Amino acid sequence: MELSTFFAYGGMAMVSLVTAQLGAGVLRTAADAFTAYQCRRRDLELLDARILVAKREMAVRQSSDKAWEGLRKFRVRWKVAECQGIHSLYLVPHDGRPLPPFRPGQYLTLSVRLPGDDRPTIRCYSLSDSPKSDYYRLSVKKATPPPDAPDAPSGKVSSYVNDVVCESDILDVKAPSGSFYLHTDKETPVVLLAGGVGITPVLSMLNYLVDVQSHRQVYFFLGVRNGLDHPFHQHLSEIARTHDNIKIVTCYSRPRSNDQQGCDYDVQGRVTVDLIKQYLGVSNYDFYLCGPPAFLDSLVTGLKAWGVPKTSIHQEAFGPSRTSKPVAVPDACEKSEVQFAKSNRTATWDGSLANLLDLADAAQIPIDSGCRAGNCGTCLTAIKSGSVKYSQDPGCDVDDGCCLPCIASPDGPLVLDA
Repeated sequence: MELSTFFAYGGMAMVSLVTAQLGAGVLRTAADAFTAYQCRRRDLELLDARILVAKREMAVRQSSDKAWEGLRKFRVRWKVAECQGIHSLYLVPHDGRPLPPFRPGQYLTLSVRLPGDDRPTIRCYSLSDSPKSDYYRLSVKKATPPPDAPDAPSGKVSSYVNDVVCESDILDVKAPSGSFYLHTDKETPVVLLAGGVGITPVLSMLNYLVDVQSHRQVYFFLGVRNGLDHPFHQHLSEIARTHDNIKIVTCYSRPRSNDQQGCDYDVQGRVTVDLIKQYLGVSNYDFYLCGPPAFLDSLVTGLKAWGVPKTSIHQEAFGPSRTSKPVAVPDACEKSEVQFAKSNRTATWDGSLANLLDLADAAQIPIDSGCRAGNCGTCLTAIKSGSVKYSQDPGCDVDDGCCLPCIASPDGPLVLDA
């Protein structure tokens, strides 16, 4: 090979090497720039989400001055069947004025005059959607008799809502309230746990996190009997499909033959702490639970045993799961005289009923009630003398000298201002 040819080839090789190195450098620079762009974009998305959350928090704080006093009339815009025995009501203000926002997880109180009754019946139902500017949504399950009392009547108001209420009907409604709600000012990962129709307040929380494009890690565990009792199935599936930070786990305790595991549900059985551990691995989450008392008792006990601090467990019970006396009432007096001063009536507490509200109902003594689970405060009654014991911690503020009859039993002779 001639020397000139050698240098020619060598020069070409050198140029190729330099070009390759420059190209690699350009690619690295482009890749670094793209990575930096992605990081900046994610930071901006997080900032936007935080700003949106802050704006909604401010709106909720300011809405306390705008929430109405007493009853306000709402029109049923739509009534939608969600699954067997559960209907959603989309409520719009009859007066056309703006709606105050609420905290995801709170409830509305309905005052319903049932046919044949001379006084309205009060019931509380959780808001099942995230705060919207033009409507509130309630999702109500028709209450059927518990297994230990099959001859007991179905829920009066829930039956009325499911079977009688129609679109364009007018309902009397109190402003949103309740102490069970998502702490939106935090960024810790969240576990939402729902048993049956207990899905309603935690679905409001989930929808809120979706609406504000939150990047918080979310696990949503739902326990129902089977596909017939599975509300919002398609909605939840769509959320799980489109949000990488949200994992939804559905448990069927009694699946039907045509319920497909892996499609309709994930796990056969109930929601348990052992199941939760399999998905989470660690316990440093905020837990929000809603469902029947047995559902809550099992999970709360297990979560505490796992080391979850009490401050990270938020819960709301949905009504009593049975009509017999709950074993949770500590040292309930077997025989106590209970006087109802306003009604000038006396009844004997013998421990056979669940609480003082049931005693009043049995004696046909009117006491307004709502949730019947110690959360709403509707049944708050003054104690003229004596004291009470609670089957669980009240979920709302109780004024000194008062009690919540729906979760209370007498601690000796008692006089109530009812």
